[in-house]
Amino acid sequence: MTPEAMKMLAVGILGIGFLGPGLGLGLIGYAAMQALGRNPEARGPIMTNMILIGALAEAVAIYCLIVAILLAMVV
Repeated sequence: MTPEAMKMLAVGILGIGFLGPGLGLGLIGYAAMQALGRNPEARGPIMTNMILIGALAEAVAIYCLIVAILLAMVV
């Protein structure tokens, strides 16, 4: 395989890195809605924690995107 082909294969495999944050965000939303359904009075802390964890999960996807762009542009 040529170096160019290996580079594009690495970029493609890195796309799998977006599955984790996507699944994580879905599970976070699911769990938050269940918690709000059980205890609506705790809306503030639940939403705060949901947004914080969502931002951290989204950061992983952004890191994957940056690495994929760097791999595609370099070499």
